[in-house]
Amino acid sequence: MDFSKVKLVVTDMDGTLLNSKSKVSSQFPEIYNQLKKHKIKFIAASGRQYFSIVDRFDKSIQNEITIIAENGAFAMHGANELFTSELPFEYIKKCINTLRELDSVYIVLCGKNAAYIETKDEKFINMFKNYYSEYRLVDDLTEITNDTFFKIAAYHFDCSEKHIYPAVKHLENELQVIVSGEHWLDISHSNANKGYALNILQKDLNISKEETMVFGDYNNDLKMIELADFSYAMENAHPNVKKAAKFLTKSNDDKGVEFILEQLINSRE
Repeated sequence: MDFSKVKLVVTDMDGTLLNSKSKVSSQFPEIYNQLKKHKIKFIAASGRQYFSIVDRFDKSIQNEITIIAENGAFAMHGANELFTSELPFEYIKKCINTLRELDSVYIVLCGKNAAYIETKDEKFINMFKNYYSEYRLVDDLTEITNDTFFKIAAYHFDCSEKHIYPAVKHLENELQVIVSGEHWLDISHSNANKGYALNILQKDLNISKEETMVFGDYNNDLKMIELADFSYAMENAHPNVKKAAKFLTKSNDDKGVEFILEQLINSRE
């Protein structure tokens, strides 16, 4: 395949660059340095909290990469904030009260400084800490006001698409409602999605769709997949992503992202 046009690589994290143990491979720092050598930009785009994304990367490159966090609501490059899409506070109470009516649903209010939860369920908290490095346990999520809020994340141990989405689907007329993983669903500002965020960065970098490579595995990746001629679904991807992407790569546990990036780098040697 001719990779000569590629100037930008964008990858999702969970189920994509991260393996099933939520780790970035030990070879990635060297791959990143090779991309940098060939003047290819790199962006990590995730539904995760910013702190949780940056912590996954080797310290040697943390301040160099661009990060799209909270499913496109927040972007940083090193210590520089690039943009935010805040969730209007009037929607927060409405959404939280709707989610509270559902059985076995855990709610996370995602802020710039921390993520907030009101459950004390140890099983959920132990899982949740993998995605949110900075968090606070509070009595009532609707009373938290001293932060900038990006989204509400809802979790179900069985299936978010089955047990959460039907109850909040009606909010799609006003907000972004995304089934972001097998167990997660995100509610955010209507502009807060990875595609909207990537489009902003492509314009800032003066890089076109024809010069962009994207990797993803779940429905929250669909809008950014549309913005890349070199779009890859992971072998472990949701059927919707496999249908939308132009190409398929190996699974996240088989280092599918690195497999393609090594081909990209070798084509420039």
